[in-house]
Amino acid sequence: MYTVLVICCHPDDMEDSCAGTLLKCKERGDRVVVCYLCSGSMGHEVIMPEELIKIRAAEAAESSAIGGFEVMWGGFHDLDIYADNKEARDKVVDVIRSVNPDFIITNSPDDYMPDHNATSRLVFDACFSATVPHYQTSVPSVAKLTPIYYMDTTGNMGFVPTEYVDITPYIDKKLDMIRCHKSQVEWLKDHDNIDFPEISRINSAYRGIQCGVEYAEAFRQCMVYLKGTTKRYLP
Repeated sequence: MYTVLVICCHPDDMEDSCAGTLLKCKERGDRVVVCYLCSGSMGHEVIMPEELIKIRAAEAAESSAIGGFEVMWGGFHDLDIYADNKEARDKVVDVIRSVNPDFIITNSPDDYMPDHNATSRLVFDACFSATVPHYQTSVPSVAKLTPIYYMDTTGNMGFVPTEYVDITPYIDKKLDMIRCHKSQVEWLKDHDNIDFPEISRINSAYRGIQCGVEYAEAFRQCMVYLKGTTKRYLP
């Protein structure tokens, strides 16, 4: 039905904030492509970056296989992605042009850490640049202008949704996808003292309370000129 492109920062961002929605998209017949811009190289205290990159790629592949999603990588390392950088923007333009999605989901511009915020800004800038015929990158095709939906912030902090998706039938599979990221479940327990799958379940329950269902995921559409739409793209 639609081609959905998720451009998120780290392996596990998609699983935490929009996996249930993507599972629902897949069930209605959508093509779902997930691009992780960063490798997750800094997300562990004991495992060194070179080894961790391989581990996190395998975890992401295992998770996406559960949903039947296609996986792409942006080629950045953690804490080495910046919004005001033409090379970075062009990499994101190439991702968008190669997929040519009907709509894009990405990180909120107001999240808790710089990599997430840089990802959000790069997607915003690249989404327009990808539509300009004479803007040259390594992918020559031109993408259509598409709506952008910002996924919830980590911990639902400071995020006012404009749309909700009921993910109640998909919550168990969403949590299974999160558990695939074993290195991050360990890291977040050690670094932040949280139970990652349980916190994600609680956050989904909180959003569900707001819209009258058991579990939900929340989004905010990017409302700027030419990005509004009369269609309901989210399932």
